[in-house]
Formats: sequence, structure tokens, C-alpha cells
Amino acid sequence: MHGDGDGYGRGIEREYRRWRKASRARMLIMWIIMGNCLLQLTRPDHIPVRYKLLWLVVIVSLLVWGFLAARRGLTSVGADGVTVRGAFRERRRAWHDIYDLRVEERPKQARTDFRKWTWLYDYDGRRLRLPNVDDWQLPDLQAEIDDLRTVAAAHRGMTWEPRPEVEARIRLRAGHRKAQERAITWALLAFFAGGIYLVWEVNTDGEPHPFLLLLCAPLAVYALLLPFFRRLASRAPAHT
Repeated sequence: MHGDGDGYGRGIEREYRRWRKASRARMLIMWIIMGNCLLQLTRPDHIPVRYKLLWLVVIVSLLVWGFLAARRGLTSVGADGVTVRGAFRERRRAWHDIYDLRVEERPKQARTDFRKWTWLYDYDGRRLRLPNVDDWQLPDLQAEIDDLRTVAAAHRGMTWEPRPEVEARIRLRAGHRKAQERAITWALLAFFAGGIYLVWEVNTDGEPHPFLLLLCAPLAVYALLLPFFRRLASRAPAHT
């Protein structure tokens, strides 16, 4: 979990890996969903094989991404800054580019999974999640982050003081992020509705339009709703 191997040590060299597995309830739900999807693909029906292969590719891609994210994901901290490694790419942030490290509540999360995670904010208001730096992998997450901030202050060359202009950027981006999440949610609903309608067309010997239903319609919903949700976010206080 930590590079120094001394628990909550005072050293700056630290590495946060996944050492505690996901809860059994979460794994059970995931396997039930995946099993049901595979079962539906193997059922005899009138759906062309090419559509089933498309869904199979999506399912396999999600499984591969989840496996790689769990195996490769880590957060590495050193004197030069913070390195975040995900399933496919690695990102680095120098200490002088880091505005803050914040522990935040994870919204709408079940009791069996982690409920707090850590985000890195830069001076432009952007944020980057730190993999495995959460209350599922760390028994006292807030104490770990407080200690890390204290030790890192010397490498940053400055204290962790709030800046009004940066806080304003963070709030603005939080509002835009919330609007984007809502637009994506509606686009996904349009995608699944299009998929259901596509299956109905195939089973009733209709003329399917997969490109229109599965791509054009969700993109149109996203493009139309994103400005609307952004206007709503601009009228209400944004929260990170």
C-alpha cells in the first residue's frame, strides 16, 4: 500500500495499490449482470449474428477494462509529484502544478463499497482521481491525506492555502461536470431505448436502422441536452 512500508509514515515516497478486493456483494451483482447478458446472446431468436457479436465485443471490452484497471491501477507519490496509472495510460502532476488534495464523499454509493475517495485539483480547476486512495483501501483516509499534504508542502515550496479564483474555477467545472453527467445519462437511456426498438424491429421483420438508433440518436440527445443542463447549473450553486 505504501512505498515506505511503515503505515502512515512521514516519508514522501508512497505507492497506493489495490490490496483489498471488492466486496462480495459488488462482485455478485457484476457477475449476475454479465451472466444475464451472455445468456440473452445465446438464446435462439431472429436477431442477426452481427448484432450479437457487437454486444459481445462491448461486454468483453468492459471486462478487459475492469480487469486491467484493477491490476494496473495505482497512485504513486514522490518528491517530484504524483503519478496516476489507470488501465491504459499514465498521468503525472508536479507538486507546483497541484492546487489541493481533497477527500470527498462518493455520491449514491452502497454501504458495501468505498464511500470516500481522493481527488487531485490543479490551478485551472481540473481534477484527477487518485486510484486506490479511498476508505476501502485505507482505514483512515483523511489522516493519510492530511499527513501527505503536510509532508508534500516542503516539495511544493508553498503552503496549502485556498485561493478564491481557483475555488471559483473548481465550482464552475463542477457545474459543467454535473451537466455533462446528466446529458450522458439521457444519451445512454436513448441508446438502450434504441437497442430495445432495434430488437423489436428485427423480431417483427422490420427494417432495422442500427446506425441511426444506436449512434445518431444518443449523440443528438447529448448535444441537445448538454447546453440545457449547463444553463441550469449556472443558475444554481455548484458543488465539487
